[in-house]
Amino acid sequence: MPLRRKLMKQKASSLTIPTGLTHVMLHACCAPCSSAIVEWLLAQGVRPTIFFFNPNIFPLEEYTTRKEESKRHAEALGISWIDGDYDHRAWRNGVCGLEDEPERGKRCETCFAIRLLATAQEARKRGITWFATTLASSRWKNLQQIEQAGYAAEKAVPTTHFWAQNWRKGGLQERRNALLKLYGFYNQQYCGCEFSMRDINKR
Repeated sequence: MPLRRKLMKQKASSLTIPTGLTHVMLHACCAPCSSAIVEWLLAQGVRPTIFFFNPNIFPLEEYTTRKEESKRHAEALGISWIDGDYDHRAWRNGVCGLEDEPERGKRCETCFAIRLLATAQEARKRGITWFATTLASSRWKNLQQIEQAGYAAEKAVPTTHFWAQNWRKGGLQERRNALLKLYGFYNQQYCGCEFSMRDINKR
């Protein structure tokens, strides 16, 4: 049985932890989405290292605000935080031709693949076996697309394993909203890229 499939059920929770996991590289899209996840991980004895890699975010001012909020949260908890490179031009090249795709379409698939591949590579660089993403906490995202991107990254980066957890479970969504107010986080109104901003404005 593959290592990623060996899951240990946690008491009083619909969330699961891979057997033997004590440290995880957690790709974080923003502080609000990661807050409840990080709190739960620490309560379960799992040490997260936050990897903020989101070259999709536009404009730069929006990216900087989200990055600083994520860093502030990690520092408040005393956990490791890694600043991924911001190269929006490279991201635009990666999704070239997909500009008119709708949300949850092929552009999002490609965006997830870019970010989770970088996460797997960072995990291997740091000697961390498991990686996961807070993208799977959003009800606006397609979980199947996220899992597909995570497993593709796992395959591309030997020695790493993707933790395909649905972070919408276990009351974390409600806890996220409470922590958002507690920390006074900036709460963005769109996914991040200029195309998601465009679609939000249309609606």
